[in-house]
Amino acid sequence: MEQIIKDTTANPAPLGLFGFGMTTILLNIHNAGFFELNAMIMGMGIFFGGLQQLIAGIMEWKKGNIFAMSAFTSYGFFWISLVTLWLLPLAGVTKPDGTSMGFYLAMWGVFTFALFIGTLKGNTIGKMIFGSLVILFALLSAASFTGNEKIHTIAGYEGILCGSFAFYEAAALIINEKYGKQVLPL
Repeated sequence: MEQIIKDTTANPAPLGLFGFGMTTILLNIHNAGFFELNAMIMGMGIFFGGLQQLIAGIMEWKKGNIFAMSAFTSYGFFWISLVTLWLLPLAGVTKPDGTSMGFYLAMWGVFTFALFIGTLKGNTIGKMIFGSLVILFALLSAASFTGNEKIHTIAGYEGILCGSFAFYEAAALIINEKYGKQVLPL
């Protein structure tokens, strides 16, 4: 007789979504021109956007959720790699130029587009997060290739929106679970 084991572990999605959302909002407030790149963004990028999403991704792997595992672990490493690109020049490594950053961001956009296709079978907020993230990477890539600050600023405002979508989904998942009903639509 086969024994069925019920999964009683917590949903790791809010953890990863808060890590992605809050870090994305803060970086893009910078991109929109409100403050300079600083240690606050880098600290958030390494720990809250980076390590926290890695933890959420590993938890999603344990639950058998290939989409969330791929997204959270990949974007966790995105944040760690981005902060590394900012910090390595302090150790004498050549700073990335506009072309190399353009390609870096474009590749992340292509990866995100593949995940966006996966969201088409999911909830509305997931489509909004990944759709706006594709646009964000396209804008940031274009800004890097061209050096156009206006595009970079527009990307900042669009990134605040993208991060807000992720923050909303994380909050909705927690609030809906606590109330035992849909309080915030997904």
